[in-house]
Order: sequence, then structure tokens, then C-alpha cells
Amino acid sequence: MYGVRKLWKAAKRAGIEIGRDQVTRLMKILEIEGVRREKRHKTTKPDSKAPRHPDLVNRVFSAAAPNQLWVTDLTFVPTWQGVAYVCFTIDAFSRAIVGWRCASNMKTGTVLDAIEMARWSRGRHLPGLRCHSDAGSQFTSIRYGERLAEIGATPSIGTVGDSYDNALVETVNGYYKAELVRGPAKPGPWKTVDDLELATLGWVHWHNTKRLHGYLGDVPPFEYEESFYAGVTSAKELVEIK
Repeated sequence: MYGVRKLWKAAKRAGIEIGRDQVTRLMKILEIEGVRREKRHKTTKPDSKAPRHPDLVNRVFSAAAPNQLWVTDLTFVPTWQGVAYVCFTIDAFSRAIVGWRCASNMKTGTVLDAIEMARWSRGRHLPGLRCHSDAGSQFTSIRYGERLAEIGATPSIGTVGDSYDNALVETVNGYYKAELVRGPAKPGPWKTVDDLELATLGWVHWHNTKRLHGYLGDVPPFEYEESFYAGVTSAKELVEIK
């Protein structure tokens, strides 16, 4: 799945001393290349009658610490059984996927399941958290707002019909499709929603623990968070010593 740069970085992390140009030459000899993303298809439909939460992000998809900004959205994957809908909830600080759900429908319950997984993994009460989405009816529903209120989170919604206002999750959806759904390890056409769900479970684990992210300095999300918390602990210990 990796192109030249990330394959070179991964080799160096594995202790293999090799130059970038040599990686390029070897990839050409082996006739391999990184996966390419394709154009995104729209999956959510805005509810023009539903009241909308304000945009608290304004296209600034960054955070100073974990659990300050989550982004979420739905994407779809065709299977022989029918269309599967996948919802990811991503922490903007580390790009970690903190919650996800794969289902045969795009109802509000699918989104709530992804939020519930994030809630279970990150904490039951997270005051100061913003959760950003597009204006799909699932994200403007009363149930969605109530679930975020239980966590202590504030909902945020981008501009209708503007993918740039939820660009971070669109990026994750893009490489999910490129790396798994149409990826080189794909066994063939996806037959059932359950098949895709099991494969997505493995991909999410790899994404969080192994995949190199250029935005994070070419380290995986969980490693990036571990470094952050180690720094916070060290700073706290220094303060206590003083």
C-alpha cells in the first residue's frame, strides 16, 4: 500500500539501512507502487428542516491534546449482500480512529454506535470536546445531540455540501477505500457486510498501531499519543520536584 517515501520510512523504522533512491529502484524492478485514491461519492443527505449546530471548527482540523476535537462521517462500500455503511470517529490530535461502525443501513443508530465505541475507549465524560460532522440528517438528529451531551461534548456542523468543512474525515475515508476496500490484499468482491466488518476491524487496528502518518512525523497514531502523554507526565514530575 505504501509509496516510495513511506516504504523508505517504514524500512528505516525496521532497522533496514537503505536509501530512498534504492527503494525507488527496487519498487520499479518489482513493479509495485503505492495505492491511489479515487474520487469521493456523497453518502449523507442534509436535512434542510432540522436545526443545525454552529461550525466550531472552521476547517482548522488540529488540536493541542487528545479528546479536544473528534470528526465523524459516513461512507459506503458496495457488497453482494447490499450496500454497507461505515462510520468513523477520528481524534484530530493523533488521527486515531477512536470509534467505528459497519452496518447495512445509514440510520442514526449506526452513528451512535461509533460514538459509543469512542466513548468506551476514551472516557465516559469529556468536557471541552467538540465533535464535528457534516449536515447529514443523522448528525442533526435529537438522539445524536443527546448522546454527545451525555459525554459532555459539543456538536459542530460544517457547511452543507462542502466536503472541505469535514476534510479530515474525508481523507481517512479516502485511504480506507484505497488501502482496504480496493486494496492489494482484497480477496475479491466483498460478499457480505460481515466480511467487510471483520476486515475493517483489522484495518483500524493497523491504522492506529502501525500505519505511518506524514502529519504525525511518520509515526502511528497510538505511538504519537504515547509520546504526548509521556511528555505530560515528565513535565508534571518536574513541577512536583520544584
